[in-house]
Amino acid sequence: MPINVLGMIGVERPQTDSTVHIVGGGLDGDYVKEFSRVHENSGFDAILIGHSSSSADGFLVAQHAAFHTEKIKILLAHRPGFSAPTQAARRIATLDNLIGGRLWVHIITGGVDADQRRDGDFLGHDERYRRTDEYLEVMRRVWTNDGPFDFDGEFYRVQKAQSEVSSAQSPHVPLWFGGISEAAIPVGAKHCDTYALFGEPLGHVRELMTRLSAEAAKYQRELKYNLSFRPIIADTEEAAWEKARAILKGVKAESSPHKSDRAPEAETARRLSSLIEGGEVQDERLWVPIAAEAKGSGNSTALVGTPEQVAEAIAKYYDLGISGVLIRGFDPFNDAIEYGKELIPSIREKIAERDKLGAPKARPAATA
Repeated sequence: MPINVLGMIGVERPQTDSTVHIVGGGLDGDYVKEFSRVHENSGFDAILIGHSSSSADGFLVAQHAAFHTEKIKILLAHRPGFSAPTQAARRIATLDNLIGGRLWVHIITGGVDADQRRDGDFLGHDERYRRTDEYLEVMRRVWTNDGPFDFDGEFYRVQKAQSEVSSAQSPHVPLWFGGISEAAIPVGAKHCDTYALFGEPLGHVRELMTRLSAEAAKYQRELKYNLSFRPIIADTEEAAWEKARAILKGVKAESSPHKSDRAPEAETARRLSSLIEGGEVQDERLWVPIAAEAKGSGNSTALVGTPEQVAEAIAKYYDLGISGVLIRGFDPFNDAIEYGKELIPSIREKIAERDKLGAPKARPAATA
């Protein structure tokens, strides 16, 4: 089946061509409009709008991006716990209707205590995921119940909850989920449609998918999987590696004044930052020094090579059973344009060839 190719938009123009983080900054409405249109014109299927405790409101950014595009999907990062799940369900359903059924929602519970506390959340890590479990339970029931319902949990209690607005999509807006800690996995497997993973070596991804599928099977569910990478491409492989080393130099220059020896809090960041222990290059072109330098933050594992080589590397993950890939560069705006010229067409061509040949995909087992 066709693969989904996603990008990610920021809300303010970055200052360098070695940008790790694009969530945050101020807000430039014209840039959001241009960045969204660039992704649509380059052939992306969807764009992610990220979230932090200090960034512009994602719901309004999503609405602005959707109103300036025609068909691209909007993957909106949403953090549970800061509004009632009943209210969030209505906001999401309303937005989905207003933008013509183009909304996907990415649930991010939050793995960094300091970011949570800026918005007044002082729950511990595992408590946050228990809250997310209830949040999603209530939210999904708002969307799917035929009538009013009651809920009495540890974190939420509602009586005769219902909504007069339904999502444009049925049975509801597709839910994505991020988080691979011991507390996160049961929650994501229970509620989400697509599990979002960061780019790791093929063997690591296979193991994760197997575990997650086994957890989802407990709820008689099947998951889809999406991976995130930072492609670094050029006309020749040599030029691509030269470009990669220049980006790493820029990342080091930016991070050195703020560098900390503290280990990352989030499990995903810990995994990415530790990949360097297996070598700088893994699976031929998965390059991890930037992930190590950035302490695993910012979706920072790279695929380096020509557009054809990087597309083939992504296709090998498709062979494992992934259904989508999120790609964004370190020069975000210009890279989105560049990816549309050869990389995205090459990805689609390679997936179509595999589908035509009926090449078997190594679907993750549903047993532990």
